[in-house]
Amino acid sequence: MIKTTKTVFEINQHKIGTGFPCFMIAEIGQAHDGSLGTAHAYIDAVAKTGVQAIKFQTHIAEAESSPEEKFRVNVFPQDENRYEYWRRMEFTEAQWIGLMEHANEKGLVFLSSPFSFQAVELLERIGMPAWKIGSGEVGNTPMLQKIAQTHKPVLLSSGMSYWKELDAAIATILDFHGNMGVFQCTTSYPCPAEKIGLNVISDIKDRYGSPSGLSDHSGTIYPSLAAVALGANMIEVHVVLSRDSFGPDVSSSITIDELTSMVEGIRFNEKALSSNIDKDIEANGMNELRQMFGKSIYFLHDLEQGHELVLSDITLKKPGTGIPARMLDNFIGRKLKKACFKGEQLKKDDFS
Repeated sequence: MIKTTKTVFEINQHKIGTGFPCFMIAEIGQAHDGSLGTAHAYIDAVAKTGVQAIKFQTHIAEAESSPEEKFRVNVFPQDENRYEYWRRMEFTEAQWIGLMEHANEKGLVFLSSPFSFQAVELLERIGMPAWKIGSGEVGNTPMLQKIAQTHKPVLLSSGMSYWKELDAAIATILDFHGNMGVFQCTTSYPCPAEKIGLNVISDIKDRYGSPSGLSDHSGTIYPSLAAVALGANMIEVHVVLSRDSFGPDVSSSITIDELTSMVEGIRFNEKALSSNIDKDIEANGMNELRQMFGKSIYFLHDLEQGHELVLSDITLKKPGTGIPARMLDNFIGRKLKKACFKGEQLKKDDFS
């Protein structure tokens, strides 16, 4: 069985692995629709949410596509084919530098997935700190080798891979280093609940010894919250500025506000999961609340001396400052040694 050499690795001083905060990536992909200004707007918006990283995709049409490439979802009437679409998504090297510098200024790790040798070379020149490999590139061994030779951390999505293909990809990276994390990912847009594959997160960790995570396309925050509760070390979600945005990935994305809620939920759950309590110690510190919300035994009506107490003689009321309700059976059938009156708390010395 393949094992990675490191169960914890680091990207820009963010440690990733068990015992460390979940590393969260906002995936922009092509949500900018080729607009450099929109790409920068995404950086500003994402920086306010609390995630650690923002990720784009670096496409160079001439290097990765041909006019014969088919659309996955053809929603762009201005593009005659997918090749033309990728050309419209391209940024220059100087523009990528500007995006990375902007992200860094906002405290975000800048990532972008490459889809060609030329994209790898461009992103290496500008100093990208780690690599995110899309599901469709897992079988691209030559490109994986080129990436692994940089000795930078690798984040690998597994959306379209058999285990043996994932094994081979990881073995390729291990020829150079063991700084990697693997995402469970289902290539479905949007992904239904029954296809999320939360069980695979632990399978990945057991199989490779690596940090594992979820790259989610459900268009909701729910799988990410569940994944972290199940031990995910990394989360990646597609993000759009608005549900009214235009593009093929809107239905599988969450909004900026939802991303903020996801981050808050994950951090809340991490704190809860790492903070064990002792029920007895916790209850011991709540005596005042126990009295406030507890019930005591009260007389329901006036009773004469010598009366044998029956259930219809009593009622249970707050506060719990008297004999607690759980002790009622100890007094049913006993005789009163004195007269008792409606609204009084029952006391032990009421009985002979």
